[in-house]
Amino acid sequence: MTEQQPYEVIERYPKFELRRYPSHAVAEVSVHGSFGSAGNQAFRALFRYITGHNESAGSIAMTAPVVQESPGSEKVAMTAPVVQSEEDGEHVVAFVLPASLTAATAPVPADPRVRVRQVPERIAAAVRYSGRWSESAYRRHLAELEAGIARAGLVATGSPRFARFDPPFTTWFLRRNEVVRDVEWPEGG
Repeated sequence: MTEQQPYEVIERYPKFELRRYPSHAVAEVSVHGSFGSAGNQAFRALFRYITGHNESAGSIAMTAPVVQESPGSEKVAMTAPVVQSEEDGEHVVAFVLPASLTAATAPVPADPRVRVRQVPERIAAAVRYSGRWSESAYRRHLAELEAGIARAGLVATGSPRFARFDPPFTTWFLRRNEVVRDVEWPEGG
């Protein structure tokens, strides 16, 4: 079974969960192209990294999700699973590394396109849905999430992320997807 990125549900709202994600390491790649092609473009370099194309030639367990971040015009640090972000046609796609690794202890990538970095702890709103990995579904769920964040009186920060939990051969209606957006949340809610 694939390791899942850990998080703690802080509060449940009608349309989303508020979660605390602990600090974690990611391996990420920047690619140019469309929303739909970014994950495929980045996957090969990231998969090679976790299957031994690194200085220690050691394999790393696959975790979920794969995160794709879409920062838009903001320059904001990327976060969790396979994460994809976009800026001027550039997307950042990331594999969340197993919880047992940090950026300091993860193998050094042999491919210069792959970067390993530590993401700080964060509070984020997340909405889960099933279906295809389409930009239209992502945008629709992002709009619903942002409306829910505003109704809850929270303030969105940073860039939204699209998280994919299942391999491409999973039947589309069984796929777990999430849209995640960092928020300001006063400690103790």
